[in-house]
Amino acid sequence: MARARDPIADLRRIAFLLERANEATYRVRAFRSAAKALAGLPTAELTERAGNGTLTELAGVGDVTARCVAESLAGEEPVYLRRLVATEGSDLDAEATALRAALRGDCHTHSDWSDGGSPIEEMALAAVELGHEYLVLTDHSPRLTVARGLTAERLRRQLDHVAQVNAALPEGFRILTGIEVDILADGSLDQDDDLLARLDVVVGSVHSGLKDERSKMTRRMLKAVANPHLDILGHVTGRMVSSRPAGVTGPGDRGHRARTRAESDFDADAVFAACAEHDTAVEINSRPERQDPPKRLIRRALEAGCRFAINTDAHAPGQLDWQRFGCERAALCGVPADRVINTWSSEQLVAWTHNRA
Repeated sequence: MARARDPIADLRRIAFLLERANEATYRVRAFRSAAKALAGLPTAELTERAGNGTLTELAGVGDVTARCVAESLAGEEPVYLRRLVATEGSDLDAEATALRAALRGDCHTHSDWSDGGSPIEEMALAAVELGHEYLVLTDHSPRLTVARGLTAERLRRQLDHVAQVNAALPEGFRILTGIEVDILADGSLDQDDDLLARLDVVVGSVHSGLKDERSKMTRRMLKAVANPHLDILGHVTGRMVSSRPAGVTGPGDRGHRARTRAESDFDADAVFAACAEHDTAVEINSRPERQDPPKRLIRRALEAGCRFAINTDAHAPGQLDWQRFGCERAALCGVPADRVINTWSSEQLVAWTHNRA
């Protein structure tokens, strides 16, 4: 008989590939729920239930996931997984492939502490499997209540939790502390200065008042960029080119339901000149529904002398592999690897962010 595979690992791999392929939320949830339901089951009981067909009596396990488990225990790659692997992905050209290979981490990610769909530990382990050296955890700040933004007290608790998780992670990998802080209407940042100073990386994004008139939005962004705590200017135009991806599974995913949204109007040349002056990186957001900034603005930021961060803004483990989309757009615009801050080691990145402040 063939040697049994790890059925829990197979279920999680299927969920990861579904997330990466931007499949429907219910499909992702089916496999993650089954993995969670079965993870604590003794091996003998799992094998017995698979043999007598009673896996589906367990909450969270359906016919499809039970079939995958049975195939895995029989030593076969589940048919569902085999089909996903056979049809996954798209080829990148040489420049985009080289840029993706140069990336050592991701500077914009979310967990279930705010509007992400998975625990910090799951996000970190997925990053390890992708070959990352670090993952910057950037859950939302308090004003974004739709995304369960972190109060100062919750953020302090998260910092303690991250320290505990880091102690248990494989050597050579590190979760860096961070936040996606709201840029408020007056350009100030939505978190206490003393906490922002403690974080490894601060991403600042506009989430409200996206239709503000040009001069107001420009003043708002210029003030934020001049703030010494702000390291990365996130999804700079706020645009949505398509409906939210179905793979977002977090409790706050209603915050990602915009169908389409036009770009905010601001003086891009002035904002990018300020980013270059203050050494604030411009994010190339890899989310398929954002593709922000558009390529014409990536080229203008490059001409202005800006640094970049190619981030996923991932809200689920499988979305951490969306960096290839950002790399493809960056390569098309001629962005060299030496202008991208997440090609640096974690030590170099943290030294840069702390020296900026």
